Amino acid sequence: MNATKARFIDQTTAQPAPLDLWPAVVIPKEDLDAEVERLAHLPASADGRRTSLIVHPRSQPPGLGLAPGIRVALTVLRPGERTPPLRHNSTAVEFCIRGGGYSVVAGRRFGIAHHDVWNVPSLATYWHVNDTDGLFVLLAYSNAALLEKLNVHIIEENPPEASPASSEDTEHHTAPFGTFRLTDQGAYLMPYEQLINPPVVESVPLHWPWKLVKGHLDKLEALGKAYVGRRLYLLFNPATGRTNGTTPSFFATMTLRPPGIIDRPHRHTSAAINYYFAGRGRSVVEGKTYDWKAGDLMLSAPGWGVHNHASLDEPVYELTIQDSPLNIAMESLLWQEDLRRPPAVLGAQRGFETNRS
Repeated sequence: MNATKARFIDQTTAQPAPLDLWPAVVIPKEDLDAEVERLAHLPASADGRRTSLIVHPRSQPPGLGLAPGIRVALTVLRPGERTPPLRHNSTAVEFCIRGGGYSVVAGRRFGIAHHDVWNVPSLATYWHVNDTDGLFVLLAYSNAALLEKLNVHIIEENPPEASPASSEDTEHHTAPFGTFRLTDQGAYLMPYEQLINPPVVESVPLHWPWKLVKGHLDKLEALGKAYVGRRLYLLFNPATGRTNGTTPSFFATMTLRPPGIIDRPHRHTSAAINYYFAGRGRSVVEGKTYDWKAGDLMLSAPGWGVHNHASLDEPVYELTIQDSPLNIAMESLLWQEDLRRPPAVLGAQRGFETNRS
């Protein structure tokens, strides 16, 4: 049998290829509703799931997603249904777009209402239950698309209901071989004993009830039309630390857009997906205009695409998912808040300020 051999590809005279941005795409409420009804009327599957992936037309396997590194799945539970326990090394932000019920994640039970958000940590066993008389419909945003591209997405169906052992359950010994400074400029050496036992940051499931979030969000209307930032709150998970995330890969923000607000054009290397659940408006992405309304889902910003959004005659509420924390961790989050000024590498360079006093 011939051994597998790597190739050499000469790059001596090669020029950097231009970015081939995926175009923005709007998935209308009508299409989402039709898919919800289709899933709801299917016979119960063997594994108890009613789920569809929402996939960009440019996406190719492995790693189907609505953005290159972001998978969006639509799940429907009929009254009385429960999904089987599942766990995987992808992390997720989940969002209720119809009805409610409850979810159990790593042993924590969250009562879920319309527009609530919660996270699913890596290898946390979880399931959903519809204990209502109507449909329970949710969107799950995960980094599964990226992990499949890396060929490392690990999934376990019907695992034990308990989560994997935490650091407190495992005996640890202090490594006798410490990390030490090698050069005056700040280079260090770390031994294997510390390499394979990094500091543990506990990752737990958290729940952001919409009825609590909305009360704080509505106060941002008082910023007025002169405000140059975006009226939003990050659903912050302290475990993500300096990367400002809801999960280690994504941030989820809830945004209020009062009537007649137009954002200034900007861009960032993180991709953005918006779900609009009140109001209507339009976005301009790479020079093309897209109209949207309540109930629409949109890939609203392909990475590094210039874009801005505008509300029309009524307040807009939206959930935005971006893979900013992942990009900060990779030191790849270029952000250009003002197109007249240079971009910054957020997390490695000083970021931007608004005119909020």
